[in-house]
Amino acid sequence: MTVQASNLESEHLPDPTGAPESDIAKIAGKSPTKLAMDRFRRDKLSMISFTVVAVYVLIGISAPFLVKFGVLDPTGFNKELVDPSTGGLPIGSYGGASWDHPFGVEPGTGRDVLSRLLYGVTFSLTIAISATIIAIVIGTVLGIISGFTGGWVDSIIGRAIDLTLSFPQTLMLLALSSMGVATVAKFMPGGESDNLPNGAYVVIVLGLFGWPGIARIIRGQVLSVREREFVDAAVLIGASRRRIYFKEILPNLWAPLLVTFTLTMPAYISAEAALSFLGVGIIPPTPTLGNILRSSINYSIGDFMFFFTPAFLIMVIVVSFNLLGDGIRDALDPKAAR
Repeated sequence: MTVQASNLESEHLPDPTGAPESDIAKIAGKSPTKLAMDRFRRDKLSMISFTVVAVYVLIGISAPFLVKFGVLDPTGFNKELVDPSTGGLPIGSYGGASWDHPFGVEPGTGRDVLSRLLYGVTFSLTIAISATIIAIVIGTVLGIISGFTGGWVDSIIGRAIDLTLSFPQTLMLLALSSMGVATVAKFMPGGESDNLPNGAYVVIVLGLFGWPGIARIIRGQVLSVREREFVDAAVLIGASRRRIYFKEILPNLWAPLLVTFTLTMPAYISAEAALSFLGVGIIPPTPTLGNILRSSINYSIGDFMFFFTPAFLIMVIVVSFNLLGDGIRDALDPKAAR
């Protein structure tokens, strides 16, 4: 009886930490990933940014299907909606906005601005994602090799990074655009008349010039990871370099890679817009956010709605991606002040 009574009393003894049982239940059994996700969900600004980015990606995926089924019409002309006597400005206020054209119509052609913006998101997103993937793949591989191997290999990769960063990226891209597009067109169907070589040229240049910063970040992370016990164990059992790079080290770099991806994407969205403004990239009538903005510059006074809409959309997307990257970085850093 005495033993049973003592057992019953021990079950009701208060926790020595003084924490309520509900708080203990919330903390117990949570993995680092789960804790990071909880921290991310508690950040309202990060959740708003995540929602905006998710809507942006959803638009980019669905827009081609909406065009195919006739819901969106980014290339259809509506000459009756513009006034030739005013230089082709839309008839009506706010750029000719109506129920059929909520964001108005394009001056001169009468094409629906909303349809062109939504369809343009697809091409801008494709260019930004493709260039980001190329830059991250090259930067990650070279960063892992440089950080783990060290010695003369690290020195060569380091000098390659310095050499790449020393080139004036924008000037080279503009100067070599004609030759670069013609070279890319030789390896693609459709020839130079298609917009595919133009987009591919922008993707290749952005990717090949964007990897050095990523390689430096990954190299710094690898210098720490390579001292861990599991890496030493893999070396001792005779694991190949390929296995050590991609099976042991790479899985421990997903956090900085995720943050890098979310911060590189908006930079390339802005870069695509800037390059389209300078005349490099996708050529109209195929829309991108950049070439729509470029077309709207000529009507910034006569049709401010047409100028403001693409500029505002680019601003919202870039800011949302940056805030999302900051939120993910804070959520994955347990030492960050909140």
